[in-house]
Amino acid sequence: MAKRKKANNTTSFSESIGFSKVFHNEKLNFMTGLASLIIAIYMTMAFISFFTTGNADQSLIEVPRAGEIMNEKREFMNNCGSIGAYTAYYFVKRCFGIAAFLIPTFLIMISLKMMRVYIINLSKWFICMTIIMVWASVTLAKFITPLFPNSSFNTGGDHGQYIARWIENLVGSPGLTALLCLVAVGFLTYISTETIYVIRKMLNPVKFFTDRVKFEISNNKEMRLETESDEMETEPEHIVEDPDTFDNPEAQTINFDEDTAMQDTPERAENDNPKDRADMTDTQAESTKRTDPEMDIKVGKSEEKAHGKKLVNPDDEEMAPYDPKLDLENYHYPTLDLLKKYENDGKPYIDMAEQTANKNRIVEVLRNFGVEISSIKATVGPTITLYEITPAQGVRISKIRNLEDDIALSLSALGIRIIAPIPGKGTIGIEVPNAKPNIVSMESILNSKKFQESVMELPCAIGKTITNEVFMFDLAKIPHLLVAGATGQGKSVGLNTIITSMLYKKHPAELKIVLIDPKKVEFSIYGPIANHFLAKVPDEDSEPIITDVTKVVRTLNSLCKEMDTRYDLLKIAGARNIKEYNKKFKDRQLNPQKGHKFMPYIVVIIDEFGDLIMTAGKEIELPIARIAQLARAVGIHMVIATQRPTTTIITGNIKANFPGRIAFKVSAMIDSKTILDRPGANQLIGRGDLLFLNGNEPVRVQCAFVDTPEVENINNFIARQQGYLTPFELPEPDTDTGSGADGAPDVDMQHLDPLFEEAARLIVLNQSGSTSLIQRKFSIGYNRAGRLMDQLEKAGVVGAAMGSKPREVMIQDEVSLDNLLNSWTKR
Repeated sequence: MAKRKKANNTTSFSESIGFSKVFHNEKLNFMTGLASLIIAIYMTMAFISFFTTGNADQSLIEVPRAGEIMNEKREFMNNCGSIGAYTAYYFVKRCFGIAAFLIPTFLIMISLKMMRVYIINLSKWFICMTIIMVWASVTLAKFITPLFPNSSFNTGGDHGQYIARWIENLVGSPGLTALLCLVAVGFLTYISTETIYVIRKMLNPVKFFTDRVKFEISNNKEMRLETESDEMETEPEHIVEDPDTFDNPEAQTINFDEDTAMQDTPERAENDNPKDRADMTDTQAESTKRTDPEMDIKVGKSEEKAHGKKLVNPDDEEMAPYDPKLDLENYHYPTLDLLKKYENDGKPYIDMAEQTANKNRIVEVLRNFGVEISSIKATVGPTITLYEITPAQGVRISKIRNLEDDIALSLSALGIRIIAPIPGKGTIGIEVPNAKPNIVSMESILNSKKFQESVMELPCAIGKTITNEVFMFDLAKIPHLLVAGATGQGKSVGLNTIITSMLYKKHPAELKIVLIDPKKVEFSIYGPIANHFLAKVPDEDSEPIITDVTKVVRTLNSLCKEMDTRYDLLKIAGARNIKEYNKKFKDRQLNPQKGHKFMPYIVVIIDEFGDLIMTAGKEIELPIARIAQLARAVGIHMVIATQRPTTTIITGNIKANFPGRIAFKVSAMIDSKTILDRPGANQLIGRGDLLFLNGNEPVRVQCAFVDTPEVENINNFIARQQGYLTPFELPEPDTDTGSGADGAPDVDMQHLDPLFEEAARLIVLNQSGSTSLIQRKFSIGYNRAGRLMDQLEKAGVVGAAMGSKPREVMIQDEVSLDNLLNSWTKR
């Protein structure tokens, strides 16, 4: 106990000093950045003054005398005093010469970064500027300094002069020149692949000009051949700064014995339309190559089968891999300072008096009913404490499970949950709500090592488990998720955590989101990032969030068409899934002119699914079921949420295709069984308490809390950056082929079904127009009944289809029907 007490005192002392929070203090960062800016300006002024005062100050620096360092008699001529003279002498004279100006330049970038004036990738700039400074120092000493033999100033500094002489002694002057050129070319190639094509043109200018002439001469002929070949072939038409991370806090476990208790920006390319991004090339030379008709013919010969590992054309093996992120290469992922921190964030509050009292009550209740236990320990989570008990030999598990209400009564708890037994352990779990629950912030989840180092395709970090570990899942592997729970229990926050997780990990080129919001207010906050992450069907209405039910049906049909198109491309490419396909496309094994393109993941999130089912019925359920059955391989994943977990909403067809389930608190056990196929959700305590199921046993998780202002900060951060011109465009959904001018199906009215008149009279007499009625009365199949209904609609007997509801009957009596039938029989 004494050792444990000492350790606790040590921890509290270190926390009181606050070393871990020093670099997360915004005021301190700002002041440090401001100091760096002042130092950088001071150094720049000292360097500039050195060019006119360096000779005068050099003797004072090299042969110092007592008292001169303080510059009491103003011996130093540098405008920045003796310190400025020493600083300039060291960096300009002794080190890098003129190239030393890059040092205060980088200090300025650091200051602007710390003050959050600009978002700068310091590691990349540090590497680049270091290479430039060293290379420039040697180059200036080799080539510029000899041009001024009478000058006492070495433009490359003593460092540059020393390195130049040392290398010359080894390989001579030609070798030094060649080495400098090699370093320069390597650096420029690292900066831009355009360097490769420039060098190719320099080394073979004749071929470059010959190709251009050949293109101009054979243009008309080749264009004609290209047009003819296109007509013969049928191709698919549509075609952080990461801040310091912290490991998860360890689970807070308390072991109890019998009597005592013991106690983690370059400009974008012209073709910025998301649909056309696959056609964008990395360089101007590549673009010229792809517009060359002769090249089209070569491509057709060289890429017969993508799975044959053949490249787009023989020259492409030297091309750099395609990078979809180059469209927005200056895009920066959201930073963690956009999220809010809470007191004791990530560290559960442990009240030993509460834990000991609960332990004693549990033991007492079990003994009162004749149940003896051999051990008990508690694991304290953010909102729930798990008490693990080991029953004595001979005790039946069902006896403990039946005491759930008695234990809840003795603990005066809002509700407890018994896990008998805990999977993988020889113990029984009793989950008891904490008297003082902690808020799990989104910042603590995204700042965890588990999330930062995650390599999941679609990472979703939604909260912490009872053992205080960050809980994540990969939506790409689930592959579809059903979220349900009563109103006000955290469902909307849960959807925001899923979206936020993906926004922090995925680039706009890799992820597109379709947001469907019948309530019209839940997802409106994501409007600012429409051109970065959202996808929609092309429409005259520019609203990126789908709220109209008719547009929901249109969007789902569009997604089905996108899914079919992607499967066609996978078949042509010889790939089994989106991951293999995108790898081939990045490796230049697929030709964009053949319809291939880079495929971003598409996540469809539907809120208030129950309202859509009530409004549109089968028109909504059927395309959702089709997408859920087939779309996994092509990177389309769905998340649907509802607050009404009934069997009419969550049908067997939906449950069969949505293996991932998240259940927030519900009011009745039947609702829990509808969501999870078992009880448990009715015993949750609400406010983000959830059960996640993707297998045999559900996992209890406290959902992270992300507030509306935090989501707004993230969206505004993304919206301020360069984006695409429009949201990602889904394909135009197929319309009814042969639709008449009046909107009714264009059916053959010249050859009416023999049952046409009888069916018309049946519908008028019953004043109910439905295909199922015709099927039952005439004992015919669905297809024939559907054609009959189309003819009745065209004749004006019934109105247009209204989802799952019966059609409106347009004829009210048999007299009017007879007149109508006579008019059609005379035609």
